Amino acid sequence: MPTTIGQLSSLKAFNLSWCLNLKELPISIGQFNVFKTLDCSKCFKLKELPTSIGQLNALQKLNLSWCSKLKELPISIGELIRLQELNLSWCVKMKEVPTSIGKLNALQQLNLSWWSMLTQLPSSIGQLNMLQELNITWCFNLKVLPPSISQLNALQRFKLRSC
Repeated sequence: MPTTIGQLSSLKAFNLSWCLNLKELPISIGQFNVFKTLDCSKCFKLKELPTSIGQLNALQKLNLSWCSKLKELPISIGELIRLQELNLSWCVKMKEVPTSIGKLNALQQLNLSWWSMLTQLPSSIGQLNMLQELNITWCFNLKVLPPSISQLNALQRFKLRSC
């Protein structure tokens, strides 16, 4: 992907799903101040996200499902203050959710299903005041939920299966 992609300053949605050879996003992706949707689902070779992703001030939906080589989220993910939907299902190499996720005050849907290496959720998850749906199905190594889960007062759907 060319680094000049950041010059498309009025782009509101960017769909990279099924880009089978995409290994990384350019640092310039942070220049998309009006982005509302970023879909990188099924980018099976995507290994990491640049920290500049936290600069996507208008981002509301981020889909990273089936990014099976992705090992971690940058701490800057917590800077996506308008993010409403975060889909991380089938990110099987991911081991932990960064504590900065607790800063996502607008987050309504969080999907962490099929994280086979997830052992715990950060206690900061209880700070997600707007969270309506939490999906942690098929997280086989998740043994304990943090007590802060009880603080999710807006939670309407909690999917917990085979954990």
